[in-house]
Amino acid sequence: MRRVLGVVLLLTLASPATGQIAGTRAAALARDGWRNLDAGRPAEAEPLFTEAISLEPRDPSLLLGAALAAHLQGQAGRARPLLERALELSARYVPAAMLLGEVCYKLGDIETAIRTYEQVLEVAPAQAVVRTKLEAWRREAAVHSRFFQAPGAHFTILFEGPGEERLAARALEVLEAGYWRVGTALGVFPVEPMTVVLYTQEQFRDITRSPDWAAALYDGKIRVPMRGAIENPAELERVLVHELTHAFVRGVAPRHVPTWLNEGIAVYFEPEGRTWAEAEAAKTKTRVTPAALAGSFEAFTGGEARVAYAQSALAVQKMMDLAGSTGVMALVADLGQGVPLAEAFERRLLMSYADFLAELQPEP
Repeated sequence: MRRVLGVVLLLTLASPATGQIAGTRAAALARDGWRNLDAGRPAEAEPLFTEAISLEPRDPSLLLGAALAAHLQGQAGRARPLLERALELSARYVPAAMLLGEVCYKLGDIETAIRTYEQVLEVAPAQAVVRTKLEAWRREAAVHSRFFQAPGAHFTILFEGPGEERLAARALEVLEAGYWRVGTALGVFPVEPMTVVLYTQEQFRDITRSPDWAAALYDGKIRVPMRGAIENPAELERVLVHELTHAFVRGVAPRHVPTWLNEGIAVYFEPEGRTWAEAEAAKTKTRVTPAALAGSFEAFTGGEARVAYAQSALAVQKMMDLAGSTGVMALVADLGQGVPLAEAFERRLLMSYADFLAELQPEP
């Protein structure tokens, strides 16, 4: 998704539609809005675009700017009508159509997402990113078309057939309990329902392209392979709570959260997660560098991943001891608004990030 959003932003900044409002108050607001988006400050950009739209309501680039600002704050529901209005004004406006596809997919409307990207390719057939994403969405839609649904208050569970109905009911029970437990601790209660998909192992690998050691995935949907996690009730709860916590973190900061912090918070709220992390860290002297922990864990071997998850959880445990969940989530919110990690860390935990890393180093 990051690559697609980068293309959207690049196309928008070069779009002739933006030039239509040159020399006006709306143009000045739009320039400031795009600067804020480019600097990773969508919350500051959104009111600028909103005011510009009130002055120039028929300029699709302003609607796109407001939609992108909302989307980058995790507010897909606010972004969709803005993008639909932009395309009503300019049906071949590729940046708006590209973002609308992403937004519809995030909202669970995969049929509209596919249809929108098919239309993008009719206008801009050279968009390789769109073609790749479209192929993945078609595979996913083909699998999900055969699935049953179990709706709940905050979740909809998709599962393959009647044989998994009891498992789906148990998953729903675990998720609803986790919603209140983790949500209360973090002060986060998402309004939009979340989709949870229970896959066979083969379906999970085909759709997510996850490493072999991955027990589940959150990418806007919670995706769980049935082998292992589903056969073991305790493992099912661990996996679901872990991925649910990722959803909460993304709701506060859709971007800019280093992997170690994201995964550390998720492990911290797992049942027995802190106990597991301490035991895992005690088993080995091996450590993953802070630089490696900041990026994706996908290239790690299974053993490296276990160490990385344990280190991450212990780092978050220390942060919780220093500032509590309120302080940690305030730091996460800062990151989501583009505040550099070192600055946010010192602001919320009252110590430098460098000193924090030094204290985490094991005794020689």
